[in-house]
Amino acid sequence: MSCIETIQSYAFRSLGFGERLLPRSDFTLCEQVTLIGSGMIWNIYFGVFALLTGFFMATALAVAKASPRAALRKPAEWFIFLFRGSPLFIQFFFAYFLFLSLKSSYPFFGNFTAAWLGALIVLFLNTAAYSAEIFYGALQSIPKGDTEAADAYGMSGWPRFRRIVWPTMLRLAWPAYTNEAIFLFHATTLVFFSGFPAWQQRGDALYYASYFADKTFNPFVPYPILAGYFILLTLVIVSLFGLVNRHLNRHLPANTRPRFKMRMNLIR
Repeated sequence: MSCIETIQSYAFRSLGFGERLLPRSDFTLCEQVTLIGSGMIWNIYFGVFALLTGFFMATALAVAKASPRAALRKPAEWFIFLFRGSPLFIQFFFAYFLFLSLKSSYPFFGNFTAAWLGALIVLFLNTAAYSAEIFYGALQSIPKGDTEAADAYGMSGWPRFRRIVWPTMLRLAWPAYTNEAIFLFHATTLVFFSGFPAWQQRGDALYYASYFADKTFNPFVPYPILAGYFILLTLVIVSLFGLVNRHLNRHLPANTRPRFKMRMNLIR
């Protein structure tokens, strides 16, 4: 089978299209690159949807945590503490068995035991908690003069938040939020180790990389390929978030605009 035929057969295998059987022997570099790349579709799916939905929940949690009302502040604080204080892998473990237990009484929860939904919910809640803490710190750092100017113009409530508080919060939080987005996409590899099963061997990128490493007894080919895909994905994220960062800071002089700096997240 030529490389072009391999790509045609396996490029969308993780979605259920193309060849159903995995290669069994005589693995070629093209097969490994193609199948691991096919699995990256799921990693991108988890990262994109968790990030999009988590962004809005994180904003709500940050505002709630900054609220003077204890009825709003305390639940937000405990939610953020719970998901930031426990390892993501443990969250996957408990979520899977929670959905599995609910499935026996409520068949509706059957879909939640599948990786495409159950793992996505865990990632969504996890990134919402981390992002909320970032946004909360940005809310606390908003210059007092900005809010005083809004008050002087008679702005209050939703118009004040939408036009003054929220844009300033995003501008201050965006470099740190970019780091969170990168680490979220990296964290999608933990879905492979969670209890959520890959249906009909349609796993993510780490699933295929581990398959080739187990079959060939040589992890030094599939895992560097996997790392290469994530490096490319990180470059795309940095570029896209950099464009948003420049847009948010377009009114500032070029030499005073905050720049993105990569910081290691040792524990998640």
